[in-house]
Amino acid sequence: MNLLESTKNSIQIMKAHKLRAFLTMLGMIIGISAVIIIMSVGAGAQSLIIDQISTGGSNLIGILPGAAAENGPPASVMGITVTTLTYEDAQALAEKKNVPHVVAAAAYVRGTGTAKWRNQDLSANFTGTTASYLEVENAEIDIGRFFDQADERSISRVAVLGSQIAKDLFDQEDPLGQEIKIKRESFKVIGVMKERGTSFFVNQDDQVFVPIKTAQKILLGINHINFARAKVDDVKNIDEATEDVKVTLRQRHDITNPAEDDFSIRNTQQAMEILTQVTNALKFFLVAIAAIALLVGGIGIMNIMLVAVNERIREIGLRKAVGAKRSNVISQFLIETIVVSVAGGLIGIMIGALFSTLIALVANYLGYSWALVISLGSIVLAFSFSAAVGLIFGVYPAWKAARLDPITALRYE
Repeated sequence: MNLLESTKNSIQIMKAHKLRAFLTMLGMIIGISAVIIIMSVGAGAQSLIIDQISTGGSNLIGILPGAAAENGPPASVMGITVTTLTYEDAQALAEKKNVPHVVAAAAYVRGTGTAKWRNQDLSANFTGTTASYLEVENAEIDIGRFFDQADERSISRVAVLGSQIAKDLFDQEDPLGQEIKIKRESFKVIGVMKERGTSFFVNQDDQVFVPIKTAQKILLGINHINFARAKVDDVKNIDEATEDVKVTLRQRHDITNPAEDDFSIRNTQQAMEILTQVTNALKFFLVAIAAIALLVGGIGIMNIMLVAVNERIREIGLRKAVGAKRSNVISQFLIETIVVSVAGGLIGIMIGALFSTLIALVANYLGYSWALVISLGSIVLAFSFSAAVGLIFGVYPAWKAARLDPITALRYE
Protein backbone atom coordinates (compact mmCIF):
# COMPACT_ATOMS: atom_id res chain seq x y z
CA MET A 1 0.00 0.00 0.00
CA ASN A 2 1.56 3.30 -1.04
CA LEU A 3 1.64 6.55 0.93
CA LEU A 4 -1.36 8.10 -0.82
CA GLU A 5 -3.54 5.05 -0.31
CA SER A 6 -2.49 4.78 3.34
CA THR A 7 -3.35 8.42 3.91
CA LYS A 8 -6.77 8.04 2.26
CA ASN A 9 -7.44 4.94 4.32
CA SER A 10 -6.46 6.81 7.52
CA ILE A 11 -8.87 9.64 6.69
CA GLN A 12 -11.68 7.14 6.06
CA ILE A 13 -11.02 5.50 9.42
CA MET A 14 -11.17 8.94 11.11
CA LYS A 15 -14.52 9.66 9.42
CA ALA A 16 -15.87 6.31 10.52
CA HIS A 17 -14.92 7.00 14.15
CA LYS A 18 -15.43 10.78 14.43
CA LEU A 19 -15.79 11.03 18.21
CA ARG A 20 -12.77 8.82 18.87
CA ALA A 21 -10.73 10.82 16.33
CA PHE A 22 -11.76 14.10 17.95
CA LEU A 23 -10.89 12.91 21.46
CA THR A 24 -7.58 11.61 20.13
CA MET A 25 -6.79 15.01 18.62
CA LEU A 26 -8.03 17.09 21.58
CA GLY A 27 -4.77 17.17 23.51
CA MET A 28 -2.91 18.07 20.32
CA ILE A 29 -5.41 20.83 19.49
CA ILE A 30 -5.09 22.38 22.96
CA GLY A 31 -1.29 22.17 22.98
CA ILE A 32 -0.76 23.59 19.49
CA SER A 33 -3.30 26.41 19.94
CA ALA A 34 -1.64 27.28 23.29
CA VAL A 35 1.77 27.50 21.59
CA ILE A 36 0.42 29.78 18.84
CA ILE A 37 -1.45 32.01 21.32
CA ILE A 38 1.49 32.30 23.71
CA MET A 39 3.97 33.18 20.97
CA SER A 40 1.55 35.70 19.46
CA VAL A 41 0.64 37.29 22.79
CA GLY A 42 4.32 37.37 23.78
CA ALA A 43 5.24 39.16 20.54
CA GLY A 44 2.29 41.55 20.97
CA ALA A 45 3.23 42.36 24.56
CA GLN A 46 6.81 42.86 23.46
CA SER A 47 5.73 45.31 20.76
CA LEU A 48 3.60 47.16 23.33
CA ILE A 49 6.52 47.50 25.76
CA ILE A 50 8.95 48.64 23.08
CA ASP A 51 6.38 51.11 21.73
CA GLN A 52 5.83 52.52 25.22
CA ILE A 53 9.54 53.13 25.63
CA SER A 54 10.27 54.36 22.11
CA THR A 55 7.41 56.90 22.15
CA GLY A 56 9.29 58.72 24.87
CA GLY A 57 12.29 59.03 22.55
CA SER A 58 15.37 56.92 21.99
CA ASN A 59 17.64 59.77 23.10
CA LEU A 60 16.56 59.90 26.75
CA ILE A 61 18.60 59.04 29.82
CA GLY A 62 16.73 58.11 32.98
CA ILE A 63 18.30 58.82 36.38
CA LEU A 64 16.82 57.03 39.39
CA PRO A 65 17.74 57.24 43.08
CA GLY A 66 19.46 54.24 44.62
CA ALA A 67 22.19 51.93 43.40
CA ALA A 68 21.53 48.93 41.17
CA ALA A 69 23.37 46.09 39.50
CA GLU A 70 24.35 46.65 35.88
CA ASN A 71 21.29 44.85 34.51
CA GLY A 72 19.03 44.98 37.54
CA PRO A 73 16.42 47.47 38.76
CA PRO A 74 17.27 50.13 41.36
CA ALA A 75 15.67 49.95 44.79
CA SER A 76 13.27 52.82 43.97
CA VAL A 77 11.63 50.69 41.26
CA MET A 78 10.85 48.04 43.91
CA GLY A 79 8.77 50.53 45.89
CA ILE A 80 11.50 51.53 48.36
CA THR A 81 11.74 55.27 49.05
CA VAL A 82 15.21 56.56 48.27
CA THR A 83 15.98 60.25 48.78
CA THR A 84 19.39 60.60 47.15
CA LEU A 85 18.30 62.67 44.11
CA THR A 86 17.35 66.32 44.35
CA TYR A 87 15.93 69.11 42.20
CA GLU A 88 19.38 70.71 42.18
CA ASP A 89 20.89 67.49 40.76
CA ALA A 90 18.55 67.70 37.77
CA GLN A 91 19.39 71.37 37.29
CA ALA A 92 23.11 70.54 37.27
CA LEU A 93 22.61 67.94 34.56
CA ALA A 94 21.07 70.57 32.30
CA GLU A 95 24.19 72.75 32.43
CA LYS A 96 26.38 72.49 29.32
CA LYS A 97 29.58 72.71 31.34
CA ASN A 98 28.63 69.49 33.14
CA VAL A 99 26.97 67.44 30.39
CA PRO A 100 27.64 69.05 26.99
CA HIS A 101 25.40 66.72 25.00
CA VAL A 102 22.29 67.19 27.16
CA VAL A 103 19.85 69.71 25.67
CA ALA A 104 17.33 69.63 28.53
CA ALA A 105 16.74 67.84 31.82
CA ALA A 106 13.57 67.49 33.87
CA ALA A 107 12.93 66.40 37.46
CA TYR A 108 9.81 64.52 38.54
CA VAL A 109 7.79 63.73 41.63
CA ARG A 110 4.47 61.92 41.54
CA GLY A 111 1.51 61.43 43.80
CA THR A 112 -2.22 60.87 43.94
CA GLY A 113 -5.04 62.91 45.39
CA THR A 114 -8.55 64.18 44.82
CA ALA A 115 -9.02 66.85 42.16
CA LYS A 116 -12.12 68.97 42.81
CA TRP A 117 -13.95 71.65 40.83
CA ARG A 118 -17.32 72.81 42.06
CA ASN A 119 -19.31 69.58 42.57
CA GLN A 120 -16.94 67.41 40.54
CA ASP A 121 -14.64 65.10 42.52
CA LEU A 122 -12.07 62.93 40.75
CA SER A 123 -9.30 60.69 41.96
CA ALA A 124 -6.30 62.12 40.10
CA ASN A 125 -2.61 61.49 39.57
CA PHE A 126 -0.42 64.54 39.76
CA THR A 127 3.09 65.07 38.46
CA GLY A 128 5.37 67.73 39.82
CA THR A 129 7.93 68.61 37.19
CA THR A 130 10.07 71.36 35.75
CA ALA A 131 9.41 73.90 32.99
CA SER A 132 11.65 71.82 30.71
CA TYR A 133 9.10 68.97 30.71
CA LEU A 134 7.69 69.85 27.28
CA GLU A 135 11.11 69.74 25.63
CA VAL A 136 12.26 66.55 27.35
CA GLU A 137 9.04 64.62 26.73
CA ASN A 138 8.20 66.05 23.28
CA ALA A 139 4.81 67.07 24.68
CA GLU A 140 2.62 69.95 23.48
CA ILE A 141 0.10 72.36 24.96
CA ASP A 142 -3.39 72.41 23.47
CA ILE A 143 -4.73 75.59 25.06
CA GLY A 144 -3.18 78.07 27.47
CA ARG A 145 0.45 77.66 28.52
CA PHE A 146 2.77 75.48 30.55
CA PHE A 147 4.34 76.85 33.71
CA ASP A 148 7.71 78.58 33.34
CA GLN A 149 10.85 78.74 35.48
CA ALA A 150 9.46 81.68 37.46
CA ASP A 151 6.41 79.56 38.44
CA GLU A 152 8.74 76.67 39.20
CA ARG A 153 11.00 78.59 41.56
CA SER A 154 8.35 80.68 43.29
CA ILE A 155 6.18 77.74 44.33
CA SER A 156 3.27 79.06 42.26
CA ARG A 157 -0.10 77.39 42.71
CA VAL A 158 -0.74 76.80 39.02
CA ALA A 159 -1.75 73.61 37.22
CA VAL A 160 -1.79 72.22 33.69
CA LEU A 161 -4.33 69.48 33.01
CA GLY A 162 -4.03 66.38 30.88
CA SER A 163 -6.63 66.23 28.11
CA GLN A 164 -8.73 63.50 29.74
CA ILE A 165 -8.91 64.96 33.22
CA ALA A 166 -9.76 68.37 31.73
CA LYS A 167 -12.70 66.76 29.92
CA ASP A 168 -13.80 64.79 32.99
CA LEU A 169 -13.68 67.82 35.30
CA PHE A 170 -14.97 70.59 33.05
CA ASP A 171 -16.86 68.83 30.25
CA GLN A 172 -17.78 71.70 27.88
CA GLU A 173 -16.60 74.50 30.21
CA ASP A 174 -13.42 76.46 29.51
CA PRO A 175 -10.94 75.33 32.20
CA LEU A 176 -8.51 78.24 31.76
CA GLY A 177 -8.49 80.52 34.77
CA GLN A 178 -10.63 78.17 36.87
CA GLU A 179 -9.67 77.27 40.41
CA ILE A 180 -9.37 73.57 41.24
CA LYS A 181 -8.40 71.86 44.47
CA ILE A 182 -5.85 69.06 44.75
CA LYS A 183 -5.64 67.50 48.20
CA ARG A 184 -7.61 70.54 49.44
CA GLU A 185 -5.03 72.98 48.08
CA SER A 186 -6.18 75.54 45.48
CA PHE A 187 -4.58 75.77 42.04
CA LYS A 188 -5.28 77.98 39.05
CA VAL A 189 -5.59 76.16 35.70
CA ILE A 190 -3.30 77.82 33.16
CA GLY A 191 -3.25 75.23 30.38
CA VAL A 192 -4.43 71.92 28.95
CA MET A 193 -2.12 69.40 27.30
CA LYS A 194 -2.69 67.86 23.88
CA GLU A 195 -3.82 64.25 23.96
CA ARG A 196 -0.76 62.06 24.37
CA GLY A 197 -1.90 58.62 25.49
CA THR A 198 0.29 56.28 27.50
CA SER A 199 4.03 56.87 27.68
CA PHE A 200 6.47 54.92 29.85
CA PHE A 201 3.40 52.97 31.12
CA VAL A 202 1.83 56.13 32.56
CA ASN A 203 -1.35 57.61 31.11
CA GLN A 204 -0.31 61.19 30.45
CA ASP A 205 -3.87 62.33 29.74
CA ASP A 206 -5.19 61.79 33.28
CA GLN A 207 -2.33 63.71 34.93
CA VAL A 208 -2.39 67.10 36.63
CA PHE A 209 0.97 68.85 36.14
CA VAL A 210 2.19 71.33 38.74
CA PRO A 211 5.57 73.03 39.31
CA ILE A 212 7.94 70.65 41.05
CA LYS A 213 8.67 72.91 44.01
CA THR A 214 4.93 73.33 44.55
CA ALA A 215 4.41 69.56 44.52
CA GLN A 216 7.34 69.00 46.90
CA LYS A 217 6.49 71.66 49.46
CA ILE A 218 2.69 71.88 49.35
CA LEU A 219 1.38 68.51 48.17
CA LEU A 220 3.99 65.97 49.29
CA GLY A 221 6.14 67.57 51.97
CA ILE A 222 9.43 66.21 50.60
CA ASN A 223 12.77 67.60 49.43
CA HIS A 224 13.88 64.78 47.10
CA ILE A 225 12.72 63.85 43.61
CA ASN A 226 11.47 60.47 42.36
CA PHE A 227 13.56 60.51 39.18
CA ALA A 228 15.00 62.71 36.45
CA ARG A 229 15.27 62.49 32.66
CA ALA A 230 17.86 64.08 30.42
CA LYS A 231 17.42 64.56 26.66
CA VAL A 232 20.58 64.03 24.60
CA ASP A 233 21.23 65.93 21.37
CA ASP A 234 21.92 62.74 19.38
CA VAL A 235 21.50 59.02 20.00
CA LYS A 236 25.15 58.41 19.11
CA ASN A 237 26.16 60.59 22.08
CA ILE A 238 24.16 58.58 24.64
CA ASP A 239 27.17 56.73 26.07
CA GLU A 240 29.30 59.86 26.41
CA ALA A 241 26.43 61.79 28.00
CA THR A 242 25.82 58.91 30.42
CA GLU A 243 29.43 59.04 31.61
CA ASP A 244 29.18 62.82 32.04
CA VAL A 245 26.02 62.41 34.10
CA LYS A 246 27.78 59.89 36.35
CA VAL A 247 30.76 62.21 36.85
CA THR A 248 28.49 65.16 37.64
CA LEU A 249 26.41 63.29 40.20
CA ARG A 250 29.46 61.75 41.86
CA GLN A 251 30.98 65.19 42.28
CA ARG A 252 27.75 66.57 43.72
CA HIS A 253 27.32 63.60 46.08
CA ASP A 254 30.99 63.45 47.12
CA ILE A 255 31.40 59.91 45.75
CA THR A 256 34.95 58.82 44.88
CA ASN A 257 34.33 55.10 44.48
CA PRO A 258 31.90 54.15 41.65
CA ALA A 259 30.88 51.08 43.67
CA GLU A 260 29.28 53.50 46.16
CA ASP A 261 27.03 55.25 43.60
CA ASP A 262 23.69 56.23 45.16
CA PHE A 263 21.97 56.59 41.79
CA SER A 264 21.23 54.46 38.73
CA ILE A 265 21.29 55.45 35.08
CA ARG A 266 19.39 53.75 32.28
CA ASN A 267 18.82 54.88 28.72
CA THR A 268 15.93 53.84 26.48
CA GLN A 269 18.10 51.54 24.37
CA GLN A 270 19.23 49.63 27.47
CA ALA A 271 15.66 49.46 28.71
CA MET A 272 14.44 48.01 25.42
CA GLU A 273 17.24 45.43 25.35
CA ILE A 274 16.60 44.32 28.93
CA LEU A 275 12.84 44.16 28.49
CA THR A 276 13.20 42.29 25.19
CA GLN A 277 15.40 39.69 26.89
CA VAL A 278 12.96 39.35 29.79
CA THR A 279 9.89 39.01 27.55
CA ASN A 280 11.68 36.51 25.29
CA ALA A 281 12.63 34.38 28.28
CA LEU A 282 9.09 34.54 29.66
CA LYS A 283 7.59 33.73 26.27
CA PHE A 284 9.70 30.61 25.74
CA PHE A 285 9.14 29.51 29.33
CA LEU A 286 5.38 29.63 28.73
CA VAL A 287 5.82 27.79 25.42
CA ALA A 288 7.68 25.06 27.32
CA ILE A 289 4.74 24.77 29.71
CA ALA A 290 2.33 24.59 26.76
CA ALA A 291 4.48 21.80 25.31
CA ILE A 292 3.43 19.66 28.28
CA ALA A 293 -0.07 19.65 26.79
CA LEU A 294 1.45 18.34 23.56
CA LEU A 295 3.18 15.56 25.49
CA VAL A 296 -0.10 14.62 27.16
CA GLY A 297 -1.78 14.74 23.75
CA GLY A 298 0.89 12.41 22.33
CA ILE A 299 0.36 9.91 25.13
CA GLY A 300 -3.39 10.08 24.47
CA ILE A 301 -2.81 9.35 20.78
CA MET A 302 -0.63 6.35 21.65
CA ASN A 303 -3.28 4.95 23.99
CA ILE A 304 -6.03 5.32 21.40
CA MET A 305 -3.87 3.70 18.71
CA LEU A 306 -3.18 0.76 21.04
CA VAL A 307 -6.94 0.36 21.44
CA ALA A 308 -7.26 0.54 17.65
CA VAL A 309 -4.68 -2.25 17.27
CA ASN A 310 -6.72 -4.50 19.57
CA GLU A 311 -9.91 -3.70 17.66
CA ARG A 312 -8.31 -4.50 14.29
CA ILE A 313 -6.40 -7.69 15.10
CA ARG A 314 -8.38 -9.75 12.56
CA GLU A 315 -7.83 -7.07 9.88
CA ILE A 316 -4.08 -7.11 10.57
CA GLY A 317 -4.02 -10.92 10.46
CA LEU A 318 -5.86 -10.91 7.12
CA ARG A 319 -3.43 -8.40 5.61
CA LYS A 320 -0.42 -10.39 6.72
CA ALA A 321 -2.03 -13.63 5.46
CA VAL A 322 -2.39 -12.20 1.94
CA GLY A 323 1.21 -11.06 1.81
CA ALA A 324 1.51 -7.77 3.73
CA LYS A 325 4.97 -7.36 5.24
CA ARG A 326 5.79 -6.06 8.72
CA SER A 327 6.96 -2.81 7.14
CA ASN A 328 3.54 -2.40 5.47
CA VAL A 329 1.69 -2.79 8.78
CA ILE A 330 4.10 -0.45 10.59
CA SER A 331 3.81 2.23 7.90
CA GLN A 332 -0.01 1.95 7.89
CA PHE A 333 -0.34 2.56 11.64
CA LEU A 334 2.37 5.23 11.67
CA ILE A 335 0.64 7.10 8.86
CA GLU A 336 -2.70 6.87 10.71
CA THR A 337 -1.10 8.33 13.84
CA ILE A 338 0.63 11.11 11.91
CA VAL A 339 -2.59 11.99 10.05
CA VAL A 340 -4.46 12.29 13.37
CA SER A 341 -1.66 14.40 14.87
CA VAL A 342 -1.33 16.69 11.85
CA ALA A 343 -5.12 17.14 11.65
CA GLY A 344 -5.13 18.11 15.33
CA GLY A 345 -2.19 20.42 14.71
CA LEU A 346 -3.96 22.20 11.81
CA ILE A 347 -7.10 22.70 13.88
CA GLY A 348 -4.95 23.95 16.78
CA ILE A 349 -3.17 26.44 14.49
CA MET A 350 -6.52 27.82 13.27
CA ILE A 351 -7.92 28.12 16.81
CA GLY A 352 -4.69 29.71 18.05
CA ALA A 353 -4.68 32.23 15.19
CA LEU A 354 -8.34 33.08 15.85
CA PHE A 355 -7.82 33.70 19.59
CA SER A 356 -4.60 35.66 18.91
CA THR A 357 -6.52 37.91 16.52
CA LEU A 358 -9.31 38.45 19.06
CA ILE A 359 -6.79 39.34 21.79
CA ALA A 360 -5.08 41.86 19.48
CA LEU A 361 -8.43 43.42 18.50
CA VAL A 362 -9.52 43.79 22.13
CA ALA A 363 -6.15 45.26 23.16
CA ASN A 364 -6.23 47.80 20.33
CA TYR A 365 -9.86 48.64 21.14
CA LEU A 366 -8.76 49.42 24.71
CA GLY A 367 -6.19 51.85 23.32
CA TYR A 368 -3.01 49.77 23.50
CA SER A 369 -0.57 49.61 20.61
CA TRP A 370 -0.73 45.84 20.28
CA ALA A 371 0.73 44.22 17.17
CA LEU A 372 -0.86 41.05 15.84
CA VAL A 373 2.09 38.73 15.23
CA ILE A 374 1.44 35.20 14.01
CA SER A 375 4.80 34.30 12.58
CA LEU A 376 5.42 31.71 9.91
CA GLY A 377 8.06 30.28 12.25
CA SER A 378 5.50 29.58 14.99
CA ILE A 379 3.17 27.87 12.48
CA VAL A 380 5.99 25.75 11.03
CA LEU A 381 7.14 24.88 14.57
CA ALA A 382 3.63 23.88 15.61
CA PHE A 383 3.02 21.85 12.46
CA SER A 384 6.39 20.09 12.70
CA PHE A 385 5.87 19.37 16.38
CA SER A 386 2.46 17.81 15.76
CA ALA A 387 3.87 15.56 13.02
CA ALA A 388 6.83 14.60 15.24
CA VAL A 389 4.51 13.75 18.15
CA GLY A 390 2.48 11.52 15.84
CA LEU A 391 5.61 9.79 14.60
CA ILE A 392 7.15 9.28 18.05
CA PHE A 393 4.00 8.10 19.83
CA GLY A 394 2.85 6.00 16.90
CA VAL A 395 5.96 3.80 16.84
CA TYR A 396 4.95 1.46 19.68
CA PRO A 397 1.37 0.78 18.49
CA ALA A 398 2.67 0.19 14.94
CA TRP A 399 5.41 -2.12 16.20
CA LYS A 400 2.91 -4.05 18.33
CA ALA A 401 0.58 -4.47 15.32
CA ALA A 402 3.42 -5.67 13.10
CA ARG A 403 4.47 -8.35 15.63
CA LEU A 404 1.07 -10.08 15.56
CA ASP A 405 1.13 -13.64 14.24
CA PRO A 406 -1.28 -13.86 11.26
CA ILE A 407 -2.72 -17.27 12.24
CA THR A 408 -3.35 -16.18 15.84
CA ALA A 409 -4.79 -12.89 14.60
CA LEU A 410 -7.23 -14.60 12.23
CA ARG A 411 -8.49 -16.78 15.09
CA TYR A 412 -8.92 -13.73 17.39
CA GLU A 413 -12.52 -13.05 18.45
